[in-house]
Amino acid sequence: MLNLEKDNKSQDLGRGVLRLNPQDNVVIALRDLPKGAHLDGFDWSTVQAIPRGHKIAVAPIRAGENVVRYGQIIGQAKVEIAPGAHVHSDNLGMGAHQQDYAHASAAHDLAPLQDGRSFMGYHREDGRVGTRNYVGILTTVNCSGSVARFIAEAAERSGLLEQFPNVDGIVPIVHGTGCGMSGENEGYATLFRTLSGYAQHPNFGGILLIGLGCEVMQLRDLVGGRQIRSDGALRYMTIQNEGGTRRTIERGLEHLAGIAAQANTATRRPAPVSALTVGMQCGGSDGYSGITANPALGYASDLLVRRGGTTILSETSEIYGAEHLLTRRAKTVEIGEKLIERVRWWEDYCARNGGEMDNNPSPGNKRGGLTTILEKSLGAVAKGGTAPLSGVYKFAEPIDEAGFVFMDSPGFDPCSVTGQVASGANLIVFTTGRGSVSGYQPTPCIKLATNSEMYARLSEDMDLNCGDIVGAGVSIEDKGAELFELMIQVASGGQTKSEELGFGGVEFVPWQIGAVM
Repeated sequence: MLNLEKDNKSQDLGRGVLRLNPQDNVVIALRDLPKGAHLDGFDWSTVQAIPRGHKIAVAPIRAGENVVRYGQIIGQAKVEIAPGAHVHSDNLGMGAHQQDYAHASAAHDLAPLQDGRSFMGYHREDGRVGTRNYVGILTTVNCSGSVARFIAEAAERSGLLEQFPNVDGIVPIVHGTGCGMSGENEGYATLFRTLSGYAQHPNFGGILLIGLGCEVMQLRDLVGGRQIRSDGALRYMTIQNEGGTRRTIERGLEHLAGIAAQANTATRRPAPVSALTVGMQCGGSDGYSGITANPALGYASDLLVRRGGTTILSETSEIYGAEHLLTRRAKTVEIGEKLIERVRWWEDYCARNGGEMDNNPSPGNKRGGLTTILEKSLGAVAKGGTAPLSGVYKFAEPIDEAGFVFMDSPGFDPCSVTGQVASGANLIVFTTGRGSVSGYQPTPCIKLATNSEMYARLSEDMDLNCGDIVGAGVSIEDKGAELFELMIQVASGGQTKSEELGFGGVEFVPWQIGAVM
């Protein structure tokens, strides 16, 4: 696995560039470099101006030759590249690539840490622990979304929660699907898992479930024949059965009062950090993501896993080309093979829908210095640290294994986080280089800036600056330990920047697979 600091392979050359591995034939600019800049230790000057975070060739690279970063192939030169030249989209392509998956060949358990670290959380009857105590209004279909919002707004106007100080708020969970779809295919099963996961989430002290009545995602199928919440704090109704919008709002307020009263009985109590399940995301990545914030998050992930906690890596389309680094860490051959089955599914999914696995990096990623999906993926998997891969799950599938796991998802951040929350994540950590702004109720989201310039510009949205890893010589280990402490603080009730700003109202995005009919 990529662990630059621990392997001591990263070196600052000439005070202006960074070589990440001795095998690399490119270095990374640490500041904007003008044309003709000479760097100590090299016998060439920059061929053109090089933006911060972008790649520079350190030796002649022939057309068709592999370009190497992190000691791994990130693509092939499309033309001959001279030393000192900018290496980017005009001269670097993905090229053909094959990987040796070597399933389970490099898995090793990390030494456990039994230091009694804890956080203050909400203990639920099913044994899980919440980091927040919201009341949720969950919808089965787009057609009940407005009424869910009307109920939440009416509750706020009435001052309902003033009676219940232990409730963090009312969260309407609305979306754009639930009908116009098959009731039997993979898309239906995925939405069913997503809604079920939110209905049972430990960050909700109770749930009001609202349907229209005639949709494909029938409320009776979600509720019927089973107890969704072991504490019984779930009530449900349909707009058609209640007699329309006004009566549904009135009845909804009655239900909310009862649910909030039950949720209000919960108080924060000490819980071991093993009760934390952290969804790890990156969005708006740049050339620093794989150098600063992602490996720092990987180190924090290892600290949590060593204490019995769980971390979730996702975004299957954004580990493409680096999946071999995960299969080698799989605890069993079967776990590694399950990950590759998901990768093959994605290849087929893209082919069926006229897409490409190399549709990334996005325009913003490219402006930040990333060129191919191989390069982006190598930086993205750094979020997973060095722990063995303990499981592979479908989107929104309940996580039932502790440790470092993978959940299949698109690379679209709100959708991927939605799946992680549905799978049980009670905390999200999100790295960004360009400056993604978002939040994901009911789960708090910690934002990490990969570079100091963006952190200064968007400081009201960012929770932690990781740019000082390259700007001030802070070690990945020290930054990862700082992040781990911040995770405990937020899990115990500390507000994130996205919570202070009120994010979370539009970021519930179920993965819509299949035809819309």
